[in-house]
Amino acid sequence: MNESRAREEICRVGRSLFERGYVHATAGNISVRLDDADGGGFLITPTDACLGFLDPARLARLDREGRQTGGDKASKTIALHMQIYGAARRFDAATCCVIHTHSTHCVALTLRATSDERPELLPALTPYFVMKVGHVPVVPYHRPGDPAAAHLAARTIEHYGQAGTPIRAVMLERLGPNVWHDSPAAAMATLEELEETARLACSSPLPPAPLGASQIEELRQSFGARW
Repeated sequence: MNESRAREEICRVGRSLFERGYVHATAGNISVRLDDADGGGFLITPTDACLGFLDPARLARLDREGRQTGGDKASKTIALHMQIYGAARRFDAATCCVIHTHSTHCVALTLRATSDERPELLPALTPYFVMKVGHVPVVPYHRPGDPAAAHLAARTIEHYGQAGTPIRAVMLERLGPNVWHDSPAAAMATLEELEETARLACSSPLPPAPLGASQIEELRQSFGARW
């Protein structure tokens, strides 16, 4: 994806997420890692920008080391995004988009228990959650922008990848999910599936029973699910 197309896609995805309530106010951010053919580096939504009203020309442009070279001031979350790219691309070389939101139902689940009690956000509740999202480990609470959270997210990605179950999302306790994929559209779809599964969990009057081991194995064999 060239830089011009990436700028348009970031704005399209941001507007779609905002209009459907997956993000609100100035919460959330989207980044794209640019190909070497386009000079490398990153695009990211500006700090305090509303994702529903982005201007392609004003997205922050950064070089490979994360130094800003153009556009409005970059979101402070670029440090977290860069750590995610560095870790995730070891297991998914095509990873080129990270989306962070404060999605309501995902955050609500982290208010119910501490990270020690809930090492992952959700069990294997639905086949599409297993197939399209996979494991979502919870990173214990840190203040927004804390470098320690970025380091812990990267270590978590590496841990799961080395164990043979590469992940596409981590959940920051009391803050929100970070998801990544090979395009903004694919990352958005992963986020949507994650938030809708969290909505189901929050809506259930009793803790829902997860899929059984044989059912999960069937999803692995049939669809290559990472679980």
